[in-house]
Amino acid sequence: MAPSFSWWAKETHRGTPVVVKMENPNNWSMVELEGPSEDDFLLPNDNVPMSPYKREKIRNKNAKQLTWVLLLKAHKAAGCLTSIASALFSLASVVRRRVASGRTDSTDNSATENPAINSRFYTCIKIFLWLSVILLGFEIAAYFKGWHFSAPDLQLQYLYSLDFHTFANPLAVKSVFDSFYSKWVLIRVEYLAPPLQFLASACIVLFLIQSVDRLVLCLGCFWVKMRKIKPVAKQGAMDLESGDGTGYYPMVLVQIPMCNEKEVYQQSIGAVCCLEWPKSRLLIQVLDDSDDPTTQTLINEEVRKWQKEGANIIYRHRVIREGYKAGNLKSAMNCSYVKDYEFVAIFDADFQPMPDFLKRTVPYFKDNEDIGLVQARWSFVNKDENLLTRLQHINLAFHFEVEQQVNGIFLNFFGFNGTAGVWRIKALEESGGWLERTTVEDMDIAVRAHLHGWKFIFLNDVECQCELPESYEAYRKQQHRWHSGPMQLFRLCLPAIIKSKISIWKKGNLIFLFFLLRKLILPFYSFTLFCIILPMTMFIPEATLPSWVVCYIPATMSFLNILPAPKSFPFIVPYLLFENTMSVTKFNAMISGLFQLGSAYEWVVTKKSGRSSEGDLASLAEEKPKHQQGASEEWPVTKKSGRSSEGDLTSLAEGKPKHQRGVSVPDLEELREEIKEKEKKASRKKKHNRIYTKELALAFLLLTASVRSLLSAQGIHFYFLLFQGVSFLLVGLDLIGEQVD
Repeated sequence: MAPSFSWWAKETHRGTPVVVKMENPNNWSMVELEGPSEDDFLLPNDNVPMSPYKREKIRNKNAKQLTWVLLLKAHKAAGCLTSIASALFSLASVVRRRVASGRTDSTDNSATENPAINSRFYTCIKIFLWLSVILLGFEIAAYFKGWHFSAPDLQLQYLYSLDFHTFANPLAVKSVFDSFYSKWVLIRVEYLAPPLQFLASACIVLFLIQSVDRLVLCLGCFWVKMRKIKPVAKQGAMDLESGDGTGYYPMVLVQIPMCNEKEVYQQSIGAVCCLEWPKSRLLIQVLDDSDDPTTQTLINEEVRKWQKEGANIIYRHRVIREGYKAGNLKSAMNCSYVKDYEFVAIFDADFQPMPDFLKRTVPYFKDNEDIGLVQARWSFVNKDENLLTRLQHINLAFHFEVEQQVNGIFLNFFGFNGTAGVWRIKALEESGGWLERTTVEDMDIAVRAHLHGWKFIFLNDVECQCELPESYEAYRKQQHRWHSGPMQLFRLCLPAIIKSKISIWKKGNLIFLFFLLRKLILPFYSFTLFCIILPMTMFIPEATLPSWVVCYIPATMSFLNILPAPKSFPFIVPYLLFENTMSVTKFNAMISGLFQLGSAYEWVVTKKSGRSSEGDLASLAEEKPKHQQGASEEWPVTKKSGRSSEGDLTSLAEGKPKHQRGVSVPDLEELREEIKEKEKKASRKKKHNRIYTKELALAFLLLTASVRSLLSAQGIHFYFLLFQGVSFLLVGLDLIGEQVD
């Protein structure tokens, strides 16, 4: 006889029953009933003297209480069924709406994944899904025929007893199903379980190594906090705070690379133009790679506005747009006037540095000739916008608070974040400058600078505001670039790392920890272990995964990850599930970068929503830049015609104003009104919801495996597979980025 599911439906205390009486919709009342004890249901003892009237009264009381309890339980069960049905209907309507829109990730030709490679990956997942569905039906049939699944070895015991019974009684004949299933069990034991168990054990070892690395980083962060260790500027470097004009004011170049950033260009330009630094020692480059003429015009006019306010800012647009952001920065660094500057600060289009940013970062370079980079941490203006931004904030808070800070203090090396950092131009030049060979040009220049002996400083107390991707599509593309690029870089930099003159332990840190463990092993084991091996062990129970691998260690690691963002503690479970869900995108990106597939070199600018503190930006725009003391010379302001002009830049570098031809400047108000009108029309159109096929296929694979785990009565595995399957389902239907407030 098949085992029961009593482990799954345990009785728990239900609390105090409540009855709601409604005579009419406008008049209702609530009555609390005390839960009956066991004594209330005992019939009165015949040996105890009691009047017939009292005995009958007790019987009636017990009968009424029992009736009320049964009615309450029935009412509660009906309420649960109603809520479940309502949730299922809501989910079905969402699925129907998504399917009706007809938009899937495979129909997006601009996606970061090569269509052929994406199709192969999706095909493999579908094969696993259909096999799991077939096996589930097969296992359910075996279950009702008496095959027990409560432990992996019981199938063999049943098989041996069945064979012995057939051998002892020659007249007994095994059914066709028993014969077929017994052969399937032998195939599992002999051929399928050993390699699956070996792969599971290998992933468990990688999992433990990565967990130890994460634990060491957390201990390092705890040590830094406890001992209050932080970078210290050289004595006298902060004399600029005195305001007497005798401080440390080197020549600083500020670059704002952007591409079609019409949502955020005003806030970034406004914030950078308000930096507190002598104007004679500061030049701002707006490096616009936009291919939209309207956006180019708006950005150019914004630059002109700040030029009239007295800011030393120029607009630069490339005619030949190659190399993405790296090509943009490289082109800007080739300008002849760059040789007059000692440092360069870089801010992406959605970043808003505080006015004292340069005052708090540049002084760390004074009398530290071996310092090549000072990096500030990011803060986020929209971290509470929806569930997706909250989960991203957990990840990035750990990245800056733990990884960057610990590596900066103990190793003087970390990956440059591409923005909110100040470089010594000499370090950039000696390291080979910006190269367009990968999609992670920031990590590329950081590794090459480290190989040339330059040291980095991370300032955890200096923040620069920016925004997080609010849609899953934007976040997915960003993560694809962030995980494919490091694998491209690893293949390119490995020979240089081996041949470099840095110490052996620094080479080991770069190869094993920086690249292999954190960029390759993490997405590999996360996807393989939790999305492939775990579901397969449900159908091949001879290969097992311990409960501590499935539940306890991941929960502990998630708890450590969430420590830098303690306010996000209520989201620890969604964070754990979402990280496993994102392993699909990360694994696919890692494979693309490692084997140089077509999607590895695709660059898609992360879509911005412009959700910034408009009040702060308005005050910045109204406030004119403060003139710092000691600013004796002014850069001539050169008008731009909207195209790249090397002659104008040369004359700017030489300090000679150049006569400009008259140009017809379009009315900005008309442009803005036109953009608003287009946005209104777009908002009135029916919203297209995207469906992510790989995530949906994996969702049904995990849910199928969870049903199979019910037959084996594996509680932890069942709940993990169920919740992970639901997480994949929500992401596949693109519900993770919807509003929750």
